Amino acid sequence: MSIKQLGTMTVERGKIRLEGTDLQMLLRWNRAAVSLAIALVAVGVHARAQTVEKEPAAVVELGAAGNWNIKDASASFGPDVAVEVTPIKNWLELEAGVTPLFARHSTEWDTDLLFKKPWDFSPKVEFMAGLGPEWVHTHTNGISSNSIAGEAILDFMFWPSRKHRFGWYLEPGYDYSFGAGHEQSAGISGGLLIAIP
Repeated sequence: MSIKQLGTMTVERGKIRLEGTDLQMLLRWNRAAVSLAIALVAVGVHARAQTVEKEPAAVVELGAAGNWNIKDASASFGPDVAVEVTPIKNWLELEAGVTPLFARHSTEWDTDLLFKKPWDFSPKVEFMAGLGPEWVHTHTNGISSNSIAGEAILDFMFWPSRKHRFGWYLEPGYDYSFGAGHEQSAGISGGLLIAIP
């Protein structure tokens, strides 16, 4: 179908004038088709953006910890609080945490920074192995001491849903003190995971 069959088009003083209802109707249909195509593309982009899972800004760990001294078999227990961020997805996670441990006549505060490599076993199960420095402040029988230690951990994270809003963790670990006595201890912590969007 040619333009002559639909109507006439004239150009006067740089303006286009259309005559004939068939030509004007065709232009209206073309505008409607273009608008519909733009709307469909926008809806498709929006739907695709919604299906991509967003990584949380941080994950908070709230739980309890137990620690056993390898040399004298003494045990201590306390709460465990940590915050984890992901600077390099699938390669590096950083965890900073504080654990006060209480035993008979002694209190120990462990503050650590762990560098962890993550692996996803499934959309609901993650595993990480990590190493890092630890500052240990101990108060025993009225005497306080500070030391630097190294820590190695295995971190298992379990998420009930794929959205990773809430979950739980289990984290066995090993500490080696570089202070006097070179104490060594094995420990485990576990508790609730809360994702911060």
